[in-house]
Amino acid sequence: MLNLAIVPWLPTPALAAAPAVTVAEPEFQDIGQLEALAKAEAMRQFPLLTNRQRFIIGPIQPNLQLARCRRPVRAMLTSAQHMKDRAMIELLCQNLKPWHLYVQARIIGTSSVVVAAHAIVRGSVLAATDLRVEQHDISELPPGYLDDAAIAVGLTASRPISGGAFITNQQLVAANAVQRGQSVTLVADAGGMSVRMAGKALSDGLINQRVKVENLSSGKIVEGIARSEQVVEIIF
Repeated sequence: MLNLAIVPWLPTPALAAAPAVTVAEPEFQDIGQLEALAKAEAMRQFPLLTNRQRFIIGPIQPNLQLARCRRPVRAMLTSAQHMKDRAMIELLCQNLKPWHLYVQARIIGTSSVVVAAHAIVRGSVLAATDLRVEQHDISELPPGYLDDAAIAVGLTASRPISGGAFITNQQLVAANAVQRGQSVTLVADAGGMSVRMAGKALSDGLINQRVKVENLSSGKIVEGIARSEQVVEIIF
């Protein structure tokens, strides 16, 4: 007789489920997201900017700790009116403990500006290779800045200029039109007639600046106005 051993059936143990990974939500509102919301609202309120304009938002203090909003943060203009180049945007969170934040949006224009391509020594006559043109926010630019390098070419640096510095009118003077010891033509108006004489400059002078000259014909020392690199108009 065949004996069969009966083995009780036991269920296969289930594989242990992997523990769920819980991603902790940030406790505070992201400042970058708030600035982006304010910018988006400002773009909605203003006409399309030109390629020489940009928005400056805030800034919002990076260490500002606002409770994370459980609902979408609302962005709105604080009033129906805003200035030509700026507006105040309100960011509103409707939590159980609501909060709101005011963020300023400004339109900043940019301009071409001439800067020194390298350090420039006082007394140097500027050439095109000494200069380059960059775009900068107008709010950063000093009074008298130049927006065209051609204006500065041929002028003389009245002081040392560091590389990368903005070039301004205050840093430049015209090169001398007349230099001391130079031969010049003296021009005088005599009774409606223009008389020309040979002369010699006794001082340096810029265009339209008074200089002393010697009339080589008479030996007299007179005063004139430098009208060009070669011509001095005699003043009677």
